[in-house]
Amino acid sequence: MRKFNFCAGPAALPEPVLAQAQQELLDWQGLGCSVMEVSHRSPEFTAVAERAEQDLRDLMAIPDNYKVLFLQGGATGQFSAIPWNLFGGGSKKADYIHTGQWANKAINEARRYGEVNVVASSEDRNFSYAPTADAWRESDNAAYFHYTPNETIGGVEFPYIPDVQSPLVADMSSTILSQPIPVEKFGFIYAGAQKNIGPSGIAVGIVREDLLDRALPDIPRSLSWKIAAEAQSMDNTPPTFAWYLSGLVFQWLKAQGGVEAMAELSLKKSQMLYDFLDRSGFFSSPVQKESRSRMNVPFVLADARLDQQFLKESEEAGLLNLKGHRSVGGMRASLYNAVPVEAVEALVAFMADFEQRHG
Repeated sequence: MRKFNFCAGPAALPEPVLAQAQQELLDWQGLGCSVMEVSHRSPEFTAVAERAEQDLRDLMAIPDNYKVLFLQGGATGQFSAIPWNLFGGGSKKADYIHTGQWANKAINEARRYGEVNVVASSEDRNFSYAPTADAWRESDNAAYFHYTPNETIGGVEFPYIPDVQSPLVADMSSTILSQPIPVEKFGFIYAGAQKNIGPSGIAVGIVREDLLDRALPDIPRSLSWKIAAEAQSMDNTPPTFAWYLSGLVFQWLKAQGGVEAMAELSLKKSQMLYDFLDRSGFFSSPVQKESRSRMNVPFVLADARLDQQFLKESEEAGLLNLKGHRSVGGMRASLYNAVPVEAVEALVAFMADFEQRHG
């Protein structure tokens, strides 16, 4: 029996997608072998790749002047790829907002290749909020402006999209496909797959075409967005099984009503859990209300000595992976698209019972 999985990543996948992949595993499309065993340049897999791109374009309303890339190296690989691809356009300075561990990793990597201006930081309050625009110190000549719309570890989500002078770059690993976004406001969007797209091993990049000619001249071939775009993301052998599964997730999302339907469900699920936390005298949220994530909900117990007991009992109750990130402790429930409303209902009921017994 499958249990409710609240893992932050690799995260829950839609059960119908897993069932279809299981059914097709040994004999895909009547070929007598698995999708993992066919050439990435075969007409059969080319059709998979083309449909996945088109479905993603449909889901996100991606304009024609943007290229869609399916990349290796995860979002972390793009921490390096971004400065490599954008620091060759005349400026080797970039603006970054520092809102937690993932933003910090991106900042440190960019500093290896150029100058980083941290326009704002929420470190003063332990990364518990998203800085407002009036706190920025934006550069006049930045090659790009980078931010992390949702910090997976800290559970902080920006309630707005920055309006900036330079091309806007966003790490949407934990929020992509959870709500409609105006893609045209961004220069480059990237996301590791293992939260709302598919399994780990692949990342999605969405880049405005005019930015493809701003790379440093000695950029490593494997990091070049332009080469990836020209080769339809197949300059070398791509992670075909992850690409195939991501495509199945896109089809599932369209069948559920698309990102508009996911946005409604995300609000319902997260509000259900936050309402309980705000009523509780035993559990609490460490995140400022205006900056609370819909995808990742960290929470703490009034008595940290009960943390291990909570994790033990929750797992026995079929509620998996509620332990907070090792860097911050506490608990965390990730409510990605594939996590059903019933999972949150079960979690809230368990937490209420735990509080009654231990509070």
